[in-house]
Amino acid sequence: MRFWRRRPRRVMFRRSHLKILLIGNSGVGKSALMNQYVNNRFSTRYRATIGADFLSKELTVDGRTIMVQIWDTAGTERFQSLGTALYRGSDCCLLVFDVTSANSFSGLDKWYKQLLLQIEPGEDGPFPIAVIGNKTDLENREVSTEQGEEWSRLHNAEYFETSAKAATNVQEVFEWAVRTVLRSRKTLEPPQPDSVQLETRQPEGAPREKCSC
Repeated sequence: MRFWRRRPRRVMFRRSHLKILLIGNSGVGKSALMNQYVNNRFSTRYRATIGADFLSKELTVDGRTIMVQIWDTAGTERFQSLGTALYRGSDCCLLVFDVTSANSFSGLDKWYKQLLLQIEPGEDGPFPIAVIGNKTDLENREVSTEQGEEWSRLHNAEYFETSAKAATNVQEVFEWAVRTVLRSRKTLEPPQPDSVQLETRQPEGAPREKCSC
């Protein structure tokens, strides 16, 4: 005897977790970028990050539910020992500098070298990196767009200019990060059958029972 049981068709959503890391000198606006993206909020009150902080945001991208964790790291030397734990499991890194501070731009070299020491080579292609020139709403600019683009090109990174205060390009930066990570991941799911076949067979040589009707 054979029995066929139809399985109801269901829309399957794949849940993923992404970790995006913000690094750069203290005061360049890493926390402000994170808060603007997650909470659509900007504060003029500066509060230095102690060690690290993170916020989460749930997104739906191409039918997939994504939980994005954005980690904001302290930009001071005394917290550098936390580096290994903070970098572990990161999917993408945003190197942030302040366009009104040439010193923060020079600091990108140090942060980039530390990043290379911490990340592990993966099987899904190059590790996604973007350079963010923040605080473009201010007038006393010390780093030009051309300088930022040139540094990024030499280090195989994307380049964006943002203003956390004016919310300029903030959504675009994180959207690029999420989509770039998703493109680099190779997730192959086995096809789900539409039906399940249940089959019972009598042992070879077993006598057949006669109908009692």
